[in-house]
Amino acid sequence: MHRTRPTVVYVHGNGNKVRSGLLKSQWDQALFGRDMADASRMAYWAALQYERPLPDFRVDALDGGPVTETESVAAAGAGVFDSPEEFVARTVQEARREAGAPASESRAVETPAEAAEGALVGWLREMTYLAETLGAAETGGHEGAEDDGALPLEVLPLPRPLRTAVFRELVRRTFQDVHAYFFGDRGPAIRQVVEDALPPPGAGPVVVVGHSLGSVAAYEVLREREQEVALLVTLGSPLAITEVRDQLARPPAVPAGVRAWRNVSDLRDLVALGHTLRPEYGPPERITDALVTNNSENHHGISQYLAQAAVREPVQRLFGQPA
Repeated sequence: MHRTRPTVVYVHGNGNKVRSGLLKSQWDQALFGRDMADASRMAYWAALQYERPLPDFRVDALDGGPVTETESVAAAGAGVFDSPEEFVARTVQEARREAGAPASESRAVETPAEAAEGALVGWLREMTYLAETLGAAETGGHEGAEDDGALPLEVLPLPRPLRTAVFRELVRRTFQDVHAYFFGDRGPAIRQVVEDALPPPGAGPVVVVGHSLGSVAAYEVLREREQEVALLVTLGSPLAITEVRDQLARPPAVPAGVRAWRNVSDLRDLVALGHTLRPEYGPPERITDALVTNNSENHHGISQYLAQAAVREPVQRLFGQPA
């Protein structure tokens, strides 16, 4: 009996991306080491938010790509020296404007949407403070750290102000995208892109790989659609964050059609502050949480995640090839 070939559906995360075909090829190379042709699909929703894609082979810094000198200077001038409280307040205002919500906080009675947003702000605050900690620790800590015996976590190319700027940019844009997904008009449109990318039921085994905000959209589509999926892989996902989980349309659970769920994160990934989905997304026996080392610029980069054995092995096993 002929075995139907599996299909892998990718769902990218925050920020602008290169054109869809090239992005799919990059994910193929990182995960399989070769182009998968029509055995893989990219749920490409960046076009909903950006007028034109990034130039070819330009990796978005949010995906762990190198930060250019121009970006570093811009980021360093965009509040990197503000206090975390000031940075959080400004980010919230920017997110409200982007989502078309009033930027002021003059209402005497808090609406349900504002209350829900307030919960997300707690996640934003946590991300910001962790960014400050990593920005210091990964570049040798405070001034004079060499004199007191303190050692950096890693040897990295960026000085502390630019390192902090990279982390803050990830925090700012991630919060704005998630805010727009839940409180703006982006959520339904992104989910439709994901749904359109899925093969029809019965077309063969399906693997869904979602990164960052893309993991939220993939999860919500599968929760509603209940399509049979052999493996769901979430990378650098905020789904374990209480504030994000509380905004989901349906109570947290493994989607009915998902046979196995692999959730992978780096402890230093600012987006994935929660690292375990079990037992909140029951039944827990269908979920595996894995911690890996992602040494991209901000520990959130997709290529580093896709290259991990914890990701490659279960996916490639379904495709009948060694990892």
